[in-house]
Amino acid sequence: MFFKTGQRGFVKYFQKEQMKKILTLLILTVSTTLISQENIKYSETITSKDLYKHISVLASDSLEGRETGKRGQKMAADYIMNHFKDIGIPPYKNNSYYQKFRVKNGRHLCKCDDCDVDIIKRILRTSNYINGENVLGFIEGSDLKKELIIITAHYDHLGKHDSLIFNGADDDASGTAASMEIAEAFMIAKKEGFGPRRSVLVMAVSGEEKGLLGSKYYTDNPTYPLKNTVANLNIDMIGRIGDFHNHPNYVYLIGSDMLSKDLHNLSEEVNEKHTRLELDYTFNTENDPNRYYYRSDHYNFAKNNIPVIFYFNGIHEDYHKPTDTIEKINFDKIEKITKLIFLTAWEIVNRDERIVVDK
Repeated sequence: MFFKTGQRGFVKYFQKEQMKKILTLLILTVSTTLISQENIKYSETITSKDLYKHISVLASDSLEGRETGKRGQKMAADYIMNHFKDIGIPPYKNNSYYQKFRVKNGRHLCKCDDCDVDIIKRILRTSNYINGENVLGFIEGSDLKKELIIITAHYDHLGKHDSLIFNGADDDASGTAASMEIAEAFMIAKKEGFGPRRSVLVMAVSGEEKGLLGSKYYTDNPTYPLKNTVANLNIDMIGRIGDFHNHPNYVYLIGSDMLSKDLHNLSEEVNEKHTRLELDYTFNTENDPNRYYYRSDHYNFAKNNIPVIFYFNGIHEDYHKPTDTIEKINFDKIEKITKLIFLTAWEIVNRDERIVVDK
């Protein structure tokens, strides 16, 4: 009699536990469906007006070209940090948003003609230490929060020389402003109950113009385990029409299929469904004579076997010149590309499966 009663109780317990599992799965399915339907709503919070506001600060003369280690770069870092604070992102460590680094570097990137004189180059290339900061905005996920996507853009530029200021409106105030808007879109979604399942790290890096120093420091000293980093989306120059295009409705993608066909296919599907940009893969090869795959911050993630996409508008006549200024920026172009990147990131962080490294 006792055995039969216990058996009946076990059946009831089993049925109860199964019902709990079904309800949990149902809630998760409904939640995931709702999340997938909200992506357009939050992408619409990305506007050319806000992008203009950020670039007008970052590319202003007052920031003196944002050379890593100099006053203007520190001012830019503070501006980005205050934006993260204002939109509700908490500091990531020791009440700070900064990952500080000090590295030895002898690279000199002045673009003035007199610096091409051999003796001056030898003097100026003397090794010294550079102090920089990466600015980290970490948005914690939910059920898959231990995994994360990293969105990068370098906020440093070439600084100034004598009376010439290299404002770097396209390179890379455009990408930095985009990353700031993406961070805000994710935070608005989170506050309204549609936060990402995986965590999102929006990281503005410095030292790029001196040899990808900030991103290298991060991958050498990761704040969050590299093994948990599912992808890196890197934004570097998205505000102009490059030399080989005559319309703004395009973006070069580099690296999307180098490590993961899965990431490449997801990117294509998002674009086809939402933004319909011309995705140009002209430079998407390791053998490209321009070597763009190796020349921006995504590469430090790629060489750690993390799938990447590098978003880029190509070189133009004002590249690395004092004439790379805000009045030449195409803000509708930046807005559309930023929405593509946000929607791509949204899919990566909210789908069930982690991006597969399949190359």
